[in-house]
Amino acid sequence: MFIQVEPTPNPLTLKFLPGRTVTKEGTIFYQNESEASSSPFAKRMFAVDGVNRVFFGSDFITITKDEDLDWQVLKPMVLGAITDHYNSGEETVIDSPNQKKSEELNENQDDSDIVKQIKELINTRVRPAVAMDGGDIVYQKFEKGIVYLQMQGACSGCPSSAATLKTGIENMLKHYVPEVIEVRSVNE
Repeated sequence: MFIQVEPTPNPLTLKFLPGRTVTKEGTIFYQNESEASSSPFAKRMFAVDGVNRVFFGSDFITITKDEDLDWQVLKPMVLGAITDHYNSGEETVIDSPNQKKSEELNENQDDSDIVKQIKELINTRVRPAVAMDGGDIVYQKFEKGIVYLQMQGACSGCPSSAATLKTGIENMLKHYVPEVIEVRSVNE
């Protein structure tokens, strides 16, 4: 099995592309081992000493390591765990409350026109770019001119995520949706 490895803007995070489906729908973000009880794949990743966050996209896995470990030491163990998972035939996830399905960004009949426009912009312009860096962005709410978003995967804890939110996403949303006055990150 060939697994491609790509760097991300977050030096503590690498993106692993196994060339196979990782999740069938949505994304899943495990911020610690205790959240991984419903995922054989995430449990296997957390069993690697030094892994502290696991993010599953449709065709990639993003692993965040402890600060004091070197990728040169950790990467072969992560690659082995990914290979072991696919060889096991187990599912990625059995049932996950952490799964952020794409429908959260889909239009809801209760959404205002402003929220529909915000979600559309996030889906079409932001999420594809963030996924290329090994992450995802989840819309939380729009309240009093402020858009609340949660960064996941490589974007969570990334030194450049604040700049991405302010100079990238906030400026774009303000341009297309004049009612937006600010974008804030939400940490769950």
